[in-house]
Amino acid sequence: MTSPKATLANWRTAPFSQWAFGHVDELIPVATIAAAQPAELPLGASLNTAAIASFDEILAETETDGFMVLQGGKIIHESYRHGDAKTRHILFSVSKPVTGILAGILVGQGKLDPEALVTRYVPEVKNSAYGTATVRHVLDMTVGVSFGEDYFDTKGAFAHYRDAMLWNPPNPDFGGQGLHAFLATLPPNGSPHGEAFHYVSPNCDLLGWIVERAGAAPIAQLLSALLWKPMGAAHDAYITVDAQGASRTAGGMCMTLADMARFGELIRLNGKAQGQQIVPESWIADIWHKGDPVAWQKGDMTGLFPQGRYRSQWYVSDEKRTALCAIGIHGQWIYIDPNAELVIAKHSSQQTPEDTRLELLNLTLFEAIAASLKS
Repeated sequence: MTSPKATLANWRTAPFSQWAFGHVDELIPVATIAAAQPAELPLGASLNTAAIASFDEILAETETDGFMVLQGGKIIHESYRHGDAKTRHILFSVSKPVTGILAGILVGQGKLDPEALVTRYVPEVKNSAYGTATVRHVLDMTVGVSFGEDYFDTKGAFAHYRDAMLWNPPNPDFGGQGLHAFLATLPPNGSPHGEAFHYVSPNCDLLGWIVERAGAAPIAQLLSALLWKPMGAAHDAYITVDAQGASRTAGGMCMTLADMARFGELIRLNGKAQGQQIVPESWIADIWHKGDPVAWQKGDMTGLFPQGRYRSQWYVSDEKRTALCAIGIHGQWIYIDPNAELVIAKHSSQQTPEDTRLELLNLTLFEAIAASLKS
């Protein structure tokens, strides 16, 4: 049953978000990402949370809905404060690295060239900022496009963007434009492509469009056939779509906590699951070892990762390549530390979309868990 209080007008704000983030399909149209036969992750020895400073306090302060820790592919901690193991919680921008991995699978199949111009696959954007960009620029968020991630915008480009994806109540001022049509309107910002890290969510929605063209199928079908079923996901996931069926690959994926962790484990194992090489090992290695540190330093996220990098929709934490991170607004995370054989998945309903203090607090907890497993 739909909450009588959560609506398109308030679903991303507290207190409505706590319910809405686990029931997005009751508010927005979705497409199903079909799973394989149900399978459970194995259990390992329990994480000694009492030995980790402020464990419970940090989970509470960062408004955690679900928290799972895997070591060596086994669950060593699983807890829920809201929802349960069957809740398909929205990932927001953790959707981006999933899309990036799907792109890598198609690269491995020879269907997608990351160095090709975007217009080889999506000629509809030739008159936008993307008309001279490559797929690699899109993957690495180095497109010189004029767009700002203003999550509180009610009248400008970001509000128009959310209207196009059906995430806001319809606004007649925006003319009912769909997501793909919106992407084709984004202008250049005057900066050369490839020069600076410029985080723009529409880049990843465009990446989804590119992937659909390269894979010759809708995103939900591609994800199911090439990733979700082969890696052994236990539950169907879903992704929000607009009025024309365009998928919100930048932020609309919703999945269970365990399947989110299972995806992280696939990456930790260099693209292998269930005895298969699902993602090219070279694509995972490229994520770990490439990414332009100079472009990163010209971006605006050095407060979170001072010596970080960004590659194919993933954050590399530091110059030592300690961890890979996937991060979504309102506190969604995947954290992968291979040296500790560690994967952490986190669902949250933080009240503010972005909060650097809480993001750093999450990292403090993740690093403490990693240290406890290495000792």
